[in-house]
Amino acid sequence: MQESSTKPYLIRALHEWCTDNGYTPYLVVTVDANTVVPPAHVHDGQITLNISHLATNRLTLGNDYIEFESRFNGAVEHLFVPVAAVSALYARETGAGMGFEVVPSQAYPGGGDAPPSSGPAPDAPDTKPAGDAPKPSHLKIVK
Repeated sequence: MQESSTKPYLIRALHEWCTDNGYTPYLVVTVDANTVVPPAHVHDGQITLNISHLATNRLTLGNDYIEFESRFNGAVEHLFVPVAAVSALYARETGAGMGFEVVPSQAYPGGGDAPPSSGPAPDAPDTKPAGDAPKPSHLKIVK
């Protein structure tokens, strides 16, 4: 039997260490075909994600995949990151953390070759009824 990787255990330990010390855990990911993140925030093939409990919802730090929901420009996105694609986890405030080797990731095992989509399918019909105007904001400018 092949020995399991230490990488997911170290990621969980560093996340817990950052949280216990009041630091913000940042995850650096090398984006590949099996990674679901907002493409507008990918720079030079990488994305840095805040994975603190305040910035995420339903955070799962698994042995093979990291999944959570987070807001980008006010919109909730479902993110899916293979552990193999993680290149570092560090504390934003101090820079203390650890870098990891990036290896080719496996396709999402949940039915099909693609990971879960972070948005509607490209061919999905628009579910918004015609003629619906966007609601005005309830916020007011205070001077």
